[in-house]
Amino acid sequence: MADVGQGMVPMVEIWRGGRLESLHHGHAVICDAAGAVVESWGNPDAVIYPRSSCKMVQALPLLESGAGAGLTSERLALACASHQGGRAHVDEVGRWLADMGLGEADLSCGSHDPADREERNRLICTGDSACQLHNNCSGKHAGFLMLNRHLKGDDDYVAPDHPVQRAVRSAFEEVTGEQSPGYGIDGCSAPNFACTVQGLARAMAAFACADEAGDTRQQAMVRLRNAMMQHPEMVAGEGRACTELMRAMGGAAAIKTGADAVFVAILPRQKLGIALKIADGGTRASEAAIVALLSRAGILDPAHPAALKRLGGPLTNWRGKVTGEIRLASGFAG
Repeated sequence: MADVGQGMVPMVEIWRGGRLESLHHGHAVICDAAGAVVESWGNPDAVIYPRSSCKMVQALPLLESGAGAGLTSERLALACASHQGGRAHVDEVGRWLADMGLGEADLSCGSHDPADREERNRLICTGDSACQLHNNCSGKHAGFLMLNRHLKGDDDYVAPDHPVQRAVRSAFEEVTGEQSPGYGIDGCSAPNFACTVQGLARAMAAFACADEAGDTRQQAMVRLRNAMMQHPEMVAGEGRACTELMRAMGGAAAIKTGADAVFVAILPRQKLGIALKIADGGTRASEAAIVALLSRAGILDPAHPAALKRLGGPLTNWRGKVTGEIRLASGFAG
C-alpha cells in the first residue's frame, strides 16, 4: 500500500489561450470479474478514502441482513445517493423515516443547505431553515437507521464500534478483498474506511458481476446497482455528473462520485469495475477522467452533451465566450 501521492500520473489537463494552465494527477484502475487488474494508470496500491463513492458498499448490510428486504428501488437508490436535497429527495427520505416511526431528529448526518436551486430558493423565500433531510447523505443514514433497528443497537449508529458500522466495515473489507488500514470521519459523521484504488475497483467489479440467481450478497448487489441505474435522479440530481452520465448511458452502468475527486463505475455488461482518484481533489478532473474511462469502455458516447460538458467540449465564460478546454493528459485512457 502506498500514499496517494506516490506513483500518480498526469491524467487531466486544462488549457486556456493555447497554454497548459492546470494539470491534474491521479490513479485509475479497471478490474475484471476475478478482481484482477485489467488496466491501470498511476499506482493501484495507493490508499484512499472512497468517501461517498462506496455508498452502495455501505448499504450492503441493510439488504444482506434482511432489514431492507421490502424497500422500493427509489429508497435503495437514496441509500446509495449523494443527493441535491431537492423536494423529491427530502420528501422520500422523510416518508422512509416516518414508515419506521422515526423522524428527522433521529438522523446523525447534520444539516447543510440544499444544492438544489429550487429548494434553496424555497427556503429563502419562506424563511425556513435547512434540516438534516437536506443533507446529501440523509438517504444513507435512513438506511443505517433501518439496519440499526434490526440490530437493536443504541442511538449512536455512526460510532465506529457500533454494530451498524462494524457490519459496514466487514462488508467493505470482504468486497474490496483488503483489511482496511483505518478510517476517517466523513462529512456526515460516519466512518469512511480506507482501501487501495485497486480494492475499490475490485469491489465495483463484484457489483458488476453479481447475479440475481446468486447468493444473498450477490442478490443485494444486483438490487443496489439496478436501483441506481433505474433512478439516476435520486442518486444525485439535475445537473450533476452521476445523474446526467447514467442517463446518457441508458442504464448500461451505475456510477458514483465521492468527495475529494473519487469516482467509481459498475459495468454489468462488461463485468468490469472502475475506480479513480484525482490526487489534488479536483472534481472537474475526476468527472473528466470517468468520462474518458466510460467512453473507452464503449458505453458512453464521447460526443454526448453530458460527456462533452466534462471532457472535450469548450470551456466558456459568463458571456459565452470560449476560453479553453479540458483534455486528457498524454498516456491516460487514450
